[in-house]
Amino acid sequence: MGVSTNETISNDLAELDRDYQRIERAIVYLSGNFRAQPSLAEVASHVGLSEFHFQRLFGRWVGITPKRFLQFLTKEHAKALLAQSRSVLDAAYDAGLSGPSRLHDLLLSTEAVTPGEYRNAGEGLRIVWGVHPSPFGRCLVAATERGVCALRFVHVSGSTRSEADAVEWLARAWPRATLVPDPGETAALVSRIFAFSAGDPTPLHLHVRGTNFQIKVWEALLRVPAGAVVSYGDIARSIGAPRSTRAVGGAVGGNCILYLIPCHRVIREGGEFGDYRGGAARKKAILAWEAARSGDARVGEARAG
Repeated sequence: MGVSTNETISNDLAELDRDYQRIERAIVYLSGNFRAQPSLAEVASHVGLSEFHFQRLFGRWVGITPKRFLQFLTKEHAKALLAQSRSVLDAAYDAGLSGPSRLHDLLLSTEAVTPGEYRNAGEGLRIVWGVHPSPFGRCLVAATERGVCALRFVHVSGSTRSEADAVEWLARAWPRATLVPDPGETAALVSRIFAFSAGDPTPLHLHVRGTNFQIKVWEALLRVPAGAVVSYGDIARSIGAPRSTRAVGGAVGGNCILYLIPCHRVIREGGEFGDYRGGAARKKAILAWEAARSGDARVGEARAG
């Protein structure tokens, strides 16, 4: 019998997941030592690979060389991205679109719970969940009949967070819902989230639970193009609440659907990457991955050259 498309995608994701563990170690090392500009040999030795294999793995995974990624980590490059993205975000809002982002290509749509459902904390809802490999490490994905309601990365570098912790977090987020482990059903979602084909006409829906303000912030995040970054102040201004930067930060931190609602694209006003529920190394990895594929990394290379 032949191998199904879903099985092929699942195997590909498992390989990416294994690669990510080494890439994350390299990113953590580079993040802590970028001021010293470590050599390729130093970074390769840190992750236990030869220079040749590390260079090939890093290039295949991120799409740019370790040297270019080291440049990406610098504050000046982050600030340059931020400066570019403001005009991109303004244009996207003026057009009423999310720009050339992957989320727009997914035909992503968001359905919020009603006020009554919000108060009931998921009572009567059936939520299926599963833990799967992804290009950025293992993640828990959960969904109701109305769409994806949670995505959380299981392990964070430097922490002892486990799969059980992720399931407990899901239970706290939807305390009155019925949680049903069903990795067979959620595997199809993971395949679509991380290995999406532009020819797939089926929309991917999100089922979010939050206050009106939180939902406005999350909808604003959906408009930030892939490969771009914005500040908390940019988001506050875009939703017509320019003095609510701190509240925007709270809403960004309250996002339960990581990656799909791209809170990783928000950095601090001065250019620092800031915190991320999925871990600082993972945030930098996702941004580098997106920048390499959107062309922004090539812009950075041209400037560096």
